Amino acid sequence: MPRIKIMMVFGTRPEAVKMAPLILECKQRPEQFQVVVCVSGQHAHMLTPVMEYYGILPDYDLEVMKDEQTLTDVTVEVLNKLGPVLDKEKPDILLVHGDTTTTLSAGMAAFYRQIPVGHVEAGLRTYDLDSPYPEEFNRQSVDVLSSYLFAPTDWAAQNLISEKRDPDRVYVTGNTVLDAIKTTIREEYSHPEMDWAAGSTLLLVTAHRRENQGEPMERMFTALRRIVEDHPDTKMIYPVHLNPKVRRTANEYLSGHERIHLIEPLEVFDMHNFMSRCHIIITDSGGLQEEAAAVRKPVLLMRDTTERPEGIEVGLIDMVGTEEEAIYQAASRLLKDPLLYQKMISGPNPFGDGFASRRIADILAGCEG
Repeated sequence: MPRIKIMMVFGTRPEAVKMAPLILECKQRPEQFQVVVCVSGQHAHMLTPVMEYYGILPDYDLEVMKDEQTLTDVTVEVLNKLGPVLDKEKPDILLVHGDTTTTLSAGMAAFYRQIPVGHVEAGLRTYDLDSPYPEEFNRQSVDVLSSYLFAPTDWAAQNLISEKRDPDRVYVTGNTVLDAIKTTIREEYSHPEMDWAAGSTLLLVTAHRRENQGEPMERMFTALRRIVEDHPDTKMIYPVHLNPKVRRTANEYLSGHERIHLIEPLEVFDMHNFMSRCHIIITDSGGLQEEAAAVRKPVLLMRDTTERPEGIEVGLIDMVGTEEEAIYQAASRLLKDPLLYQKMISGPNPFGDGFASRRIADILAGCEG
């Protein structure tokens, strides 16, 4: 049987974290696969450290990133620059991940050339195109054009089937981020920020969602500062996203407090180890919900919707929204009530078992080119 030529396209740090284990798995099977890695560079500065950590060198870099880029800029650039690469390489299948603009554009570029698309992390839904924006539109659209739908959970698979996707093309695999975390958490780990936080109750924060920027983020950050001010045993670390709007708001509302550290984005190795050592994760992220489940940390989710309701169902996630008082009260309850805390982290992990990449590779090995 001839080798299957797989092109994997991604452009942001979260995509890289979740695609790296799959790239490595497929590269360990040279008799089955020829792997071509293409990065768009949508988040170039945050992407490179992940690639270096996993020892992955891209075969192509589209270098689409520019200052103050818009969604239109990224979409058009990926379509224009990926097209010639696809025409040259002629892969048997193109793999994309999740819900980014790179994912949508790469899927479209392959679809226009009748190259089968495989969507890793398919079927996640809020059914609200404004939340998360534009991710919900991206993932729904990519699922429509994909030939292979790798759903991380049964719930995601049922979403696809209810949308009339071919059940024979829907595969429940688990989430590849659990594969990644198996390689990053270290029992012996040190970092200057962890030394600073030693002996305190550490709150780890991330916030960057496009739909939260502006007034919602101002409310969120006001709540976060109140939490630290009213709980003197706490310290907060916030690796601030590179988005200039997020940075301005974070500096305005959170800087200048001795128990709040605003730091540069962490590399994947550090971020996973920070998560494993913190007390509570407060975030508006998508993927962090799955990573938190893997390290058994409760999540206060500063959003009004989630595409990962499994975490809420098992109690690991409390969706608190973006209102100041709701965030403050939820965090205060969790800090004061050890039984509530224990209850949140005692549920099962609904997102997989750390072998998603192997399952996806096995499925691909049975595909016809």
